[in-house]
Amino acid sequence: MDAIDVIVTKRDGRELSAEQIDWVIDAYTRGVVADEQMSSLAMAILLNGMNRREIAGWTQAMIRSGARMDWSALPGRTTDKHSTGGVGDKITLPLAPLVAACGGYVPQLSGRGLGHTGGTLDKLESIRGWRASLSNGEMLDVLGKAGAVICAAGDGLAPADKKLYALRDVTGTVESIPLIASSIMSKKIAEGTGALVLDVKVGSGAFMKTVDQARELATTMVELGTDAGVTTVALLTAMDRPLGRAVGNALEVAESVEVLAGGGPADVVELTVRLAREMLSAAGLSGGKDPEQALKDGSAMDAWRRMISAQGGDPDALLPRAAETLQITAPSSGVLSRLDAYGVGLAAWRLGAGRERKEDPVSFGAGVTLHARPGDLVREGQPLMTLHADETSRFERALGALEGAYTIGETADPDLLPLVIDRITA
Repeated sequence: MDAIDVIVTKRDGRELSAEQIDWVIDAYTRGVVADEQMSSLAMAILLNGMNRREIAGWTQAMIRSGARMDWSALPGRTTDKHSTGGVGDKITLPLAPLVAACGGYVPQLSGRGLGHTGGTLDKLESIRGWRASLSNGEMLDVLGKAGAVICAAGDGLAPADKKLYALRDVTGTVESIPLIASSIMSKKIAEGTGALVLDVKVGSGAFMKTVDQARELATTMVELGTDAGVTTVALLTAMDRPLGRAVGNALEVAESVEVLAGGGPADVVELTVRLAREMLSAAGLSGGKDPEQALKDGSAMDAWRRMISAQGGDPDALLPRAAETLQITAPSSGVLSRLDAYGVGLAAWRLGAGRERKEDPVSFGAGVTLHARPGDLVREGQPLMTLHADETSRFERALGALEGAYTIGETADPDLLPLVIDRITA
């Protein structure tokens, strides 16, 4: 095989053979194919696309580049969820223990935030003592004790994807739907879960800005999961406004605990329960306890406490708080018709809740608390949101991100997306 032949095949719009795909992924992982050659191939894929067979072959080749996890020692069925990311998207935190409380086993491999979208591991690390890095044996131990584990993926899981993702990030090829889908699904399939529910976000605060883009990505990922023998379902959900009222690491943990205690914002509760039911159904476990009941009777909270404790965390510890706050009030009376997710996410990032580079630290207490949601009546001078930061110097740039991010009018925005837009199955 020759890297140039593979590049030229896709450059000219032709289909890559299974042998070409297997060779180029293996050779790139071993360093035989250079970064500049793989970046050229990635650009050709971005411009000319891939068919279902090519994407499935590409995904399987990335899975074969590393280890594949096995949960057959567990006494029950595994089920997992993946979100494409958004602003205030803390759903994984209450969802994993909720599904565990209803009889499922949830091996959840998560990531860190980069840019305006938050990362699940950053949120959980605001809990004193909690550990994100676990060995496979430790993961199995936590699953046995709590029914759910949320942790970082090890280096041995789809290493080809880790290398290719970093390359795509600096070569303008992140937007390729075949490469996005294979990146997500190679890790999820290698994770070894028996069922998977995908939460594909749509809107300004999401990677997919339109419903059509999100539907194409969701369909591609559902096909990949199905072809790999994993029962896979996708929901398209709204990210044109933030999810819930808290945006920021410790702020979102606190809101997640509210949900587990039977309270919390209505949209967070609704989506958590809906995704939990989907996960249980996909795993063939929908005949047991209903997630809504598990939130009411305290069993979901019990599962949360077991999960956090099993990973070294103290579920009773006080969460970090930012040293400084700044309140933003309504400039006029009316209806909060629009609250842009991207603007709020960018503000939280500038306040210190996110990172610009992977190695940057985050401020656990930084972020935004929302006091009004789209459709709410507000009065002039009423608090709209509170900004949290460790240094007052961060407020000016955060305020700049919020310029034009909200509108007060006479009625709610008629173009506001429904919370759950569509459901995609095989």
